[in-house]
Amino acid sequence: MLFGLIILQSCKDTEQKQMPVVDVPYIEVQQEDVPVYQEFVGQTFGASDIGLKSRVNGWVTGIHFQEGSLVKKGQLLYSVDPQQYQTKVDQATGQYAAAVANLANAEANLKRIRPLAQSNAVSKRELDAAVAAYDAAKAQVDANQANVSNQKIELGYTKIYSPLDGIIGISEVRVGDYVSGTGSQLLATVSKTTTVRVRFSMSETEYLRIQRILKANPEAIKKSIETEMILSDGSTYNEKGTINFADRQIDPLTGTITIEASFPNTDGLLRPGQFVRVKMVIERKKDAFIVPQRAVLDMQGIYQVVKIDKSNKIEMAVVNAGIQTGRFWVIDSGVSKGERLALIGNIFIKNGMTVKPVPANWPDKKQEGK
Repeated sequence: MLFGLIILQSCKDTEQKQMPVVDVPYIEVQQEDVPVYQEFVGQTFGASDIGLKSRVNGWVTGIHFQEGSLVKKGQLLYSVDPQQYQTKVDQATGQYAAAVANLANAEANLKRIRPLAQSNAVSKRELDAAVAAYDAAKAQVDANQANVSNQKIELGYTKIYSPLDGIIGISEVRVGDYVSGTGSQLLATVSKTTTVRVRFSMSETEYLRIQRILKANPEAIKKSIETEMILSDGSTYNEKGTINFADRQIDPLTGTITIEASFPNTDGLLRPGQFVRVKMVIERKKDAFIVPQRAVLDMQGIYQVVKIDKSNKIEMAVVNAGIQTGRFWVIDSGVSKGERLALIGNIFIKNGMTVKPVPANWPDKKQEGK
């Protein structure tokens, strides 16, 4: 039996010696400045989103636009039945005319009594009464004139015009519908979309971390003001945006703060209501070690790489992995520039074995980081 075991072991050693050397693709660790991005989910809004409401009660008699079209500031959009408001204007105009006639009569009476009072032909009380009557008539004219103006304003509210240049949405009412000037009913919404606002939220923890980074590196503030936007199809929007403001407080219900950025919309691609991702540069790591994700093995939070030494032997090493940027890892410690790392995926490679290193082509890091 001992003789047989010796022969068997000898055969195994012979087989191991005869096993071909495995080809293993590898990359060399690179060192460069790396922008650190943070992404947030947001929603788009127009530069101005104005909801149209009626300021008078009545029946809609006309809709003068095509839904979803461009409208100009001052363009007529809706007409509301003006009959009752025209009647009020006519009544106020008649009352104003009567007040003017009354004022003329009071003025004539005052002109007649004043000389008589100076010659003591009438009492001072009669003069005072004439003066008071004239003043009251004049005040009544002013009041009736103001009422005419007010009624004309009310009549003007039966015509609803566009408050700005923009895109108008779907009408919430049709001809023949009754609208109220006191309710909350929207007729339609007009949005100015030459510039689009994006609002997104970040947690209090994220906010504090970013603020500390920016305060420690004032130059990073200029970079963080510029943002990128990733659309729902995964494409990156071709215009850069800028941060407008941050809300004054952390929302106590959600523990988040609202941030707003604005993006040019020169080609009209963006519309209000889209869900997008906003990408911000919050810092820039200097001389960071960069490796592809394929070169890093995650074993329940312990990160390892497979190094190939100068004698082409495999060496497993634990590293301190930092942030991910695109399809790449930033390694904080455990590697050095120029070291060869095997791309994980070959189940036949083991610690200590000799391999045949084959250079692998790196994808363009700038493209991968986007």
